[in-house]
Amino acid sequence: QVQLVESGGGLVQPGGSLRLSCAASGSIISIYVMGWYRQTPGNQRELVATITSSFTTNYADSAKGRFTISRDNAKNTVYLQMNSLKPEDTAVYYCNAVLVAALGSRLNAWGQGTLVTVSS
Repeated sequence: QVQLVESGGGLVQPGGSLRLSCAASGSIISIYVMGWYRQTPGNQRELVATITSSFTTNYADSAKGRFTISRDNAKNTVYLQMNSLKPEDTAVYYCNAVLVAALGSRLNAWGQGTLVTVSS
């Protein structure tokens, strides 16, 4: 079993900052890519940012210049530092990991989601 547990969501005023964390645990052999996605009611889940095991990053245009993704491979943890938050960043943020688990099975794992609300 593999589990992703997110933390760090909450309510923040426009222009403020939040830092999301996601820790992966379980029978993990290696994690290729970790990332953050977000979803609002009635819309599809969309990419925010991803980071590979060699720290190559990819950002959605909406996140460039404001958000920074990072990871700690030793802790199987990914972070998302979000600055200059806007009301349109309000969403449920989901952690994702593409990994190899015990017995060599490749998994695309998701966290349960954490709500970020940007409002005055």
